[in-house]
Amino acid sequence: MLVLCVIIAAQNGPIDISFTDVLRSIFTFETTGTGGVIWNIRMVRIIGALLAGAGLAVAGVVMQCILRNPLASPFTLGISSAAAFGASFAIIFLGAGSSMTSIVSIHNPYVTTICAFVFSLLATGSILVLTKLTRVSAETMILAGVAISVMFSAGLSFMQYIATDSQLGNIVAWTFGDLGKATWSWNFLIILVLLPVVLYFFYKRWDYNALDAGEDTAKGLGVNTERERIVGMVLTSVLSAVIVSFFGIIAFIGLLGPHIARLIIGSDHRYLIPLSIILGAIILIIADGVGQVILYPSVIPVGIITSMLGGPLFIYLLIRRYRK
Repeated sequence: MLVLCVIIAAQNGPIDISFTDVLRSIFTFETTGTGGVIWNIRMVRIIGALLAGAGLAVAGVVMQCILRNPLASPFTLGISSAAAFGASFAIIFLGAGSSMTSIVSIHNPYVTTICAFVFSLLATGSILVLTKLTRVSAETMILAGVAISVMFSAGLSFMQYIATDSQLGNIVAWTFGDLGKATWSWNFLIILVLLPVVLYFFYKRWDYNALDAGEDTAKGLGVNTERERIVGMVLTSVLSAVIVSFFGIIAFIGLLGPHIARLIIGSDHRYLIPLSIILGAIILIIADGVGQVILYPSVIPVGIITSMLGGPLFIYLLIRRYRK
């Protein structure tokens, strides 16, 4: 299904390319003629969607396990809010955004990205410090994440209040979550972070199964629960911070992917982790495709689509889960 979604997404665009030409261009890596359109324009965005969806989904499934909370995700724990605050800081105080008539653009994306990444890590560090000062438990981490999220959301509101019209337009444009920002260099950087993190999570799949059985059971099986929570939280936060700082806020992928996977194969992390990765990529590719065609020729940022579709779908999944 993932391969089919990639092929259909590669065919989707203002230039009409036949299905057979898309297949030939993808599998032969042709970069001339229609192949140039596929690989230089469309596949950059598609690979960005695939990597972002996979990364946010695996971050969500590990956060939900180590924090023992089905609503844990990079979005709900304040990492996205911190990134938005960092991007707003860069736009207002470091002059990273500009506006000409109706055109809003961030002309220094690297400064914006670095600031978003730094503040995301600052949020993670704050959560870890707060939990270490009290007690490293799942409940403490959740409460600390909620507190940090509220603080950064308040800071973002203050930034929007003091911003000029031009700066406010740039802040809002960044927070939408847009895969149109994808480049091959950014996708490569995400791969460099995503691969080792995913391999580590899969290596620890038995420990996560033990954590699912409860704190005492995990300790009885030899799992260092405090260390696994801290390491897992740091790795998921770094992965989420990299993705969010590049593409902006993309909500619900970290919730939808893991929960749909649980409905299909249960909570065994040997299968839950890889299936969540695949489903997260599929959901984000589909959402980006919907955003490109629903108001054609205008393109709706994918963050808006995931919020519009993700909220009702997530409520439906919750109702179905608890009815069972």
